[in-house]
Amino acid sequence: MEKYWPVPGSYCHETPKNGTRGAFWECRKDRYHCGIDISAPIDSPVLAIENGVLIGIGEFSSPKILPYWNQTYFILIKNEDGRISKYAELGNIFVEKGEEVKTGQLIGLVGQVLNPDKIDASSPEYVQILKMNHNCSMLHFELYETIPLDCKKYLGGNWFDSRRPVGLLDPTEYLEFEYCHEEKHHGNQKCQDNSHS
Repeated sequence: MEKYWPVPGSYCHETPKNGTRGAFWECRKDRYHCGIDISAPIDSPVLAIENGVLIGIGEFSSPKILPYWNQTYFILIKNEDGRISKYAELGNIFVEKGEEVKTGQLIGLVGQVLNPDKIDASSPEYVQILKMNHNCSMLHFELYETIPLDCKKYLGGNWFDSRRPVGLLDPTEYLEFEYCHEEKHHGNQKCQDNSHS
């Protein structure tokens, strides 16, 4: 199956591993990370990893919800194998609900989910670290067996319970597929030097 790395301009083309910032199910004291973060400059193109149908669009973050958030969006794509990919923390979206999406198609741009001017000592520790590392823009990617349901335990890509939500999958292996038309690394920055949300 042909796949594309979702952010060609990302600082690294390797997924964060267990125990590192931005990894799947990273423990953030009172919450757990539901996906994987791929750090990239703001407005970096985001591509569809594989063929699918766009089944949902919505707001992902907003300063009306948390003061240190900027406005970003998410899209849900039902892949050909039936699983659901969630592309989040997008600043712009270039596809519409019901549209058939092709592998490698431009679907949006990376947004700056965090407003560093609003992050202070009262903000979560992992958010303060992101500010310190000048890492406030990224693609947040999640993978599900079925369409994810709205739940009060979910907020901004985090789950406020040690038990995983029903249907949530670890996207690490999915993102480590041998990609077409992409080099493994991008630029001169080393993967281990990246900090992720």
